Amino acid sequence: MRMLVNVLLPVEPFNSMVRNGTAGDVIGSILEDLKPESVYFTEHGGERGAVMVMDVPDPSYIPTIAEPWFLNFEANCEFKIAMSPEDLMKADLSGLAKKWG
Repeated sequence: MRMLVNVLLPVEPFNSMVRNGTAGDVIGSILEDLKPESVYFTEHGGERGAVMVMDVPDPSYIPTIAEPWFLNFEANCEFKIAMSPEDLMKADLSGLAKKWG
């Protein structure tokens, strides 16, 4: 299942890690381990963040994604299921509208 993972990186400990030169190496190690389809660094609510596109084979994989961010950066992680247009077409929206609309 494809998911968007929003990683929200608080000012601390990130600033300290930038200053001591470890932030980039830790991020590199996390991304090397997770192998996201893509990752974009951006801001969330005016603070540092990242958005990763991940293929999550099973819900039990979520801690594997989140824990490196939690433990290294005291980050918050948000998981959102992402559908392609093909996935949406499989949902039978017209059938759902007939049943529920």
